[in-house]
Amino acid sequence: MAENTRDAYRRVIRMTGAPLPVVSFFGRLPVAMIQFGSVLLVTETSGSLATGGIVACALALGQVTAGPFVGRLADRHGQRRVVLAFSLANAVAITAYTLGALADLPTPALLALGALAGATIPGIGPLARARVVPLVRARGGDDRLVGTVLSLESTMDELSFVLGPALVGLAAVAVHPAYAFLTAALLVACCGTAFALHPTGRTPRAAPAAGPRAREERPRLPRSVYVVRVGLLFLGVLLGACGAGITALTDELGQPGQAGLVYAAMGVMSAVVGLSMAALPERFGLLARWRVATAAAALLSLPLVWTDSLVGLYVVVTFFGAIYAPNLITGFALTERAVPPQRLAEGMTFAASAFVGGQAVTLAVAGRLAESHGAGAAFALGSAAAAVAFVIALIARHQPPRAEPRGPARGAGPTRPAVTPDAAAPQGSGRSA
Repeated sequence: MAENTRDAYRRVIRMTGAPLPVVSFFGRLPVAMIQFGSVLLVTETSGSLATGGIVACALALGQVTAGPFVGRLADRHGQRRVVLAFSLANAVAITAYTLGALADLPTPALLALGALAGATIPGIGPLARARVVPLVRARGGDDRLVGTVLSLESTMDELSFVLGPALVGLAAVAVHPAYAFLTAALLVACCGTAFALHPTGRTPRAAPAAGPRAREERPRLPRSVYVVRVGLLFLGVLLGACGAGITALTDELGQPGQAGLVYAAMGVMSAVVGLSMAALPERFGLLARWRVATAAAALLSLPLVWTDSLVGLYVVVTFFGAIYAPNLITGFALTERAVPPQRLAEGMTFAASAFVGGQAVTLAVAGRLAESHGAGAAFALGSAAAAVAFVIALIARHQPPRAEPRGPARGAGPTRPAVTPDAAAPQGSGRSA
């Protein structure tokens, strides 16, 4: 099985070329750097932790709001022009945000600059999924190979959210967090441009429909897509609450510097499990995976509520980290199966925005909860969110396959049969259990 999994990853790399995963990884790294580093940067320059948290929330909300719009533009006009424009705009916005923080601008100005830095994020992570999945299918890849693609992409996401905060923390200790932000601006300009100009960037785009019926011709999304988005939203709530709880608990224990290492332990475990997802048997279908992953999230988050030592925190979080990649990979796989091909980029960016949105809003709420009632209260909020996600997965039901639009859009490539969450697995063509 391990050999077959390695062969699947080699086949994906042969299809895309080795440079694409490299540039997409370094292109998405700035997102992790500025999300984590915003609190450090603004707190360092303003002297206020509250201001740092508010500005970081504005940055995340800017990303959540604009993310689906970026995906929709990529669906309509192709990824090359959209990613190129947003990468360069994001580099400028991050630089302006950094200079504004260093100049100690008033909080409203920092909020605007932070929101702009978030809104111009090119969304390389979800767009890489939307680019590579059709490429693999067009070259004869089956659902198993698509599952391998999604596992690889989620692993790169996890590694970026391990390395990104580490780079910011290193810059903050050595010199100033502003150096990490300027590095992020350089990375998104260079690697975002490379991702846009890569030969696979010539992705097919849907031609806009003409006439008064244009809006009606746009393929509709099945209800299962919205159900998955709600599930990802609650997964984001879980991660945001756990982040606030980890920060609060390490501070209570007098070891605030350990918070970054605890995050890293969680991220490394998630990345390892993410890579192994490609080895799951095809009879273990998507809907069953979703239910198991959300149930595991609810159960493995419970011990965090009663954890009161640093060693215990490391142990619990390491096991708990194993649930993130399966939830994200399954969520993106369910989205890929259900959305029309003409709206794949939009669907992927919307799924990512749902997750980030839940995380961003909860960070602020759970932080106040932890200050008032201790770290256990923040962890309890996360565990409750995981339980809600499990209920959502449990009550999800089969939908009839969506109908394809009348005639594929020009340049949209080959269509595929529509399947719903419980009607397919990411490996092989069998149905869910």
